[in-house]
Amino acid sequence: MTRGLVLGKFLPYHTGHAHLIRSARACVDELVVLVCSIRREPIPGATRYAWVRDAHPDCRVIHVAEEVPQAPEEDPEFWRIWTDLIARHAGRVDRVFTSETYGDELAHRLGAVHTCVDPDRRVVPVSGTAIRAAPLRHWQYIPANVRPFYAVRVALLGTESTGKTTLAQRLAERFDTAWVREYGREYCDTRPAMSLTLPDFEAIAWAQATIEDDAAADANRVLICDTELHTTATWSDLTIGTRPAWLTAAARARRYDLVLLLEHDLPWVDDGTRVLRDRRPEHTQRIRDELDAAGRRYIALSGSYAERAREAVGLVSALLQSHGVELGPSSGTPEKRPNADDAEYAEERRFSLYRDG
Repeated sequence: MTRGLVLGKFLPYHTGHAHLIRSARACVDELVVLVCSIRREPIPGATRYAWVRDAHPDCRVIHVAEEVPQAPEEDPEFWRIWTDLIARHAGRVDRVFTSETYGDELAHRLGAVHTCVDPDRRVVPVSGTAIRAAPLRHWQYIPANVRPFYAVRVALLGTESTGKTTLAQRLAERFDTAWVREYGREYCDTRPAMSLTLPDFEAIAWAQATIEDDAAADANRVLICDTELHTTATWSDLTIGTRPAWLTAAARARRYDLVLLLEHDLPWVDDGTRVLRDRRPEHTQRIRDELDAAGRRYIALSGSYAERAREAVGLVSALLQSHGVELGPSSGTPEKRPNADDAEYAEERRFSLYRDG
């Protein structure tokens, strides 16, 4: 039986890594993939390990969280440390697969054969360095299970009849992406809103967060969220006079890159589930207070549906452009970019066993 080895930081895991691992797996009976991490790195090692493990169930993926030197100049015992680490975690290795020249020396010291896969990055012209610097610009090289980590999120907040759902749908269509529905409305389709109890709001909040996180896997760079947990918390306060004990902390822990608060200056529309017709100003103020207490930056939108949509499109466009996304001249849809030149990935060519790719 032949055993192969791939190792790296996978910071983050990208399609270049996928190509390397699949190429290696086709050549051996067993492939061991070591996901190596140290504490100071920007993405938790456990997260990277999960990405690689989930993407390659036919490999033996192992997380190695040891504080070891990253290059020979850092420690005279560099090679001994690394060969010992590999022996402990992977066992005997017959073949080593990398995309770097260091693979020759590593394979020699392990008594193995080195195969260098796509060393010039011609098949997949990307690097971990480039993705970390501008993940949305290199979206096509980020695997589906990694994209939720990088997708930017836009939250639409507001009381009843402020146009959140209409705006969410319009933004999702404009930017060719996914949007998250308001679960509370669906929940109230089968029961009156004023009959809800504390367990109901716990179920609504938990489901809203879960649906949002699941939808992030389908996002095209940006995820549009029709409501979020601050709104759920204040809705609970208004209807039953309290909220689940954990909901405040849960709402503050959610990450959003743009928060839009829709004012209550549109007519109230009775859709069969709404109950706050005369308390909309109070609800809006409660949401403001909630955001201020959480230290959230937000932008208030008012005016007609068209005016809100126009301003929101401009804000989301600016957000994407701030992340290096080039938008088409006549729409908000991100343009496809040509492959970056070799200079952008020059850092990746630096010798380092403990490389960030």
